[in-house]
Amino acid sequence: MYDKDDPRSALATADRPDAGGGIAAAQYLDLTATPIVRAQNVVLIHTDARAGDDLDNGTLEGELAVVVTGASPAFTVRTGSGATTVDTPGLVVVPPGASRISVHGDGPLVRLVEATEPAWRARAANAGAYARDHERVALLRRWPAPAGEPRVRVYPLSDVPDDPKRFGRIFRTRSFMVNFLPPQDGPRDPRRLSPHHHDDFEQLSLAVQGEYVHHIRTPWLPDRTGWREDEHVRIGSPSVTVIPPPAVHTSEAAGPGVNQLIDIFSPPRQDFSEKPGWVLNADDYPMP
Repeated sequence: MYDKDDPRSALATADRPDAGGGIAAAQYLDLTATPIVRAQNVVLIHTDARAGDDLDNGTLEGELAVVVTGASPAFTVRTGSGATTVDTPGLVVVPPGASRISVHGDGPLVRLVEATEPAWRARAANAGAYARDHERVALLRRWPAPAGEPRVRVYPLSDVPDDPKRFGRIFRTRSFMVNFLPPQDGPRDPRRLSPHHHDDFEQLSLAVQGEYVHHIRTPWLPDRTGWREDEHVRIGSPSVTVIPPPAVHTSEAAGPGVNQLIDIFSPPRQDFSEKPGWVLNADDYPMP
């Protein structure tokens, strides 16, 4: 389903779509109106932060990941073992336990926590969509603990240039995988889209700049009452689109300026992890 030169061309899965329960609907979530949303295994918190804000993350059983974009302010993560200041785009991973974030400027911050965290899961605007676990989505089992002592880990994008042989800039934690995709200047070529599907995990497509059209096709199961029309939904930023398995999907940059997506998965993707050099912090976070 990918162009032959696309590095993802060998990664599309092809299990039978009629194996399993009903296929969930895609969700298109405006983060300005609904800043706390979730998928089956992850809660995403979007904060339009202001200088002087003190963000309490609570006391977490799992890690906290902070997605830092070019528009994000500088901030300091405070844990029981010290303070770490971050002033560059990338991914920040905070170990389990209590933590706070002191904000030093204005701009968006995105935090990821496991959906089992009681202080956050019920606050999601779309919590009702997960009143029951989705049968087709594999439940999170944390990957192995990172090497060394627990500490705040900062992975700057500036340390890693884009490489056309690698799909984006990918980092993983025990529970999440975050892929910073290259910015797209202007609309995507409609003749070079990349429709594909996933067998057993959701994709969260976080739009941090510009506009996108998400094209989604739900496979036909034997039960026709669950069939859906194809969807071609235009959405701006900040937003997140939750794409269920095994829906066929592709995202098309549509804004006239800069468009940028960040893809989020939970648990980390095995297929991306097996590609040599794709996961940029693999030395810290081993595979199962």
